[in-house]
Amino acid sequence: MSSMVQTVVHFIDSTPDTGVGGAEQVMLYIWKDLDRSRWRPVLFHYAEPGLATFLRAAESLDVELRQVPRIRVLRSMFTGLPRLVGELQAQGNVIFHAHLNFPSSCQGGLTAAALARVPGIVATVHLFPEVSFSRATYAIQRILASAVDCYIGVSRDVVRRLGQTFGVPARKLRMVHNGVPLHHFDVPVDNALRATLGVGVEQRIVLTIGRLVQQKGHRYLLQAAARVPNAVFVLLGDGPEQSALEAQASALGVRNRVVFLGYRQDVPDLLACADLLVLPSLFEGLPLSVLEAMAAGKPVIATDVGGTSEVIEPEQTGLLVPPANPGALAGAIRRVLFDRRLAERLALTGKARVRDEFSAATMVQSVTQIYEDVLSSA
Repeated sequence: MSSMVQTVVHFIDSTPDTGVGGAEQVMLYIWKDLDRSRWRPVLFHYAEPGLATFLRAAESLDVELRQVPRIRVLRSMFTGLPRLVGELQAQGNVIFHAHLNFPSSCQGGLTAAALARVPGIVATVHLFPEVSFSRATYAIQRILASAVDCYIGVSRDVVRRLGQTFGVPARKLRMVHNGVPLHHFDVPVDNALRATLGVGVEQRIVLTIGRLVQQKGHRYLLQAAARVPNAVFVLLGDGPEQSALEAQASALGVRNRVVFLGYRQDVPDLLACADLLVLPSLFEGLPLSVLEAMAAGKPVIATDVGGTSEVIEPEQTGLLVPPANPGALAGAIRRVLFDRRLAERLALTGKARVRDEFSAATMVQSVTQIYEDVLSSA
């Protein structure tokens, strides 16, 4: 293993549509635990106002920021692409690590890395929904796969789909579960914060963390809320579905028990105030919010999609319900809220599971080992 500091250029093509979510938070967790005597992180990003909070967080972790041109098919391929190639070459010999919010994300960045002939190209796929891809997308992905040295899937489910859908050879596939910093979520309850949520003394808090987009299944959670009296449902996150969800809550007669918090950075404190976390997603990679809640010692209810079942062992470390099923979701919420012994058992075993298998330190160790492996075979 070389002792020389190696530059790793991280790239993400988040837009106002994708917003800032799990992929960006994973990047922050990686940078926080990265061994700076070996790895120097640089972030290539687009000029997006919606990334401001993420970029400030990256800077606070001593990550160098480089704004690069957005590459759009045909329109900027002959202008933006050469500029991005030049930016990469100016960094010297680097590892290029793309973070894909969707399997076909970061195509411009990966193309530039291939043309710049960087020593190693790594691509983490954070999400792989069940959708149909066009023939052009299949063709492009197969070409890019030939240039990528290693694809990281955040769950076994993502790894399987990469191989089955795009024919990525097994030798280029690695699985690295997302991880969270355990100590970050070990905080006491802030009663003053709880009071700001407008929650009564006898009411219970059901917390949901995630962008307000269709993928997260909030509409089914609101239908479940109508069947769970004496509980306040706190939705942490922003997104294009907020107006529709507010209207739905009013129509269901639960608007006075649903709190829309918007984007917040005090997630550990909010988790400490909650009685449980619910994630009603329609599809997932490996949801950070589940890991964060388990690290905070909170019972978790989630839908049985994607890699979520790789974290939650039913009746042991949490409860799983079918997606898009408000009746099953409401039943699971009632069980946890009114069975204290069950809630305590799920919380304790969930916290132990995250500590043993899903820490940020373990994730960073696995990712940097992939960097080393890619460099050694370059």
